[in-house]
Amino acid sequence: MRQTAYEIHRYLGHGHLEKIHENALAHRLTKIGIPVRQQHPLAVYDEDGTPLGNYFSDLLIREELLVEIKACRAFTDEHVAQLLGYLRSSRLRHGLLINFGSFKFEIKKYVLD
Repeated sequence: MRQTAYEIHRYLGHGHLEKIHENALAHRLTKIGIPVRQQHPLAVYDEDGTPLGNYFSDLLIREELLVEIKACRAFTDEHVAQLLGYLRSSRLRHGLLINFGSFKFEIKKYVLD
């Protein structure tokens, strides 16, 4: 996963929209046989079970890894909070935050306990 994302960064460089990088990563992972879902809906519920709305994660890999893609200068606290919120809503433990927008490739893994 990390290697594939890095190769996309090297090939495309920075300056593209997030959606371009999302499509590229989904395409390359699918090509090598890794199951990927794009814009996977994540429902959020109130404590009494009332649906409050949906988030859409950029990628869901193998039904166990959420990937949030950014195309910006650097990660912010808001980007991290977004991914952690997605993880809590999905009840998944593992997430990746990938930034294709800076000169230097950035990827961070987060694990909820």
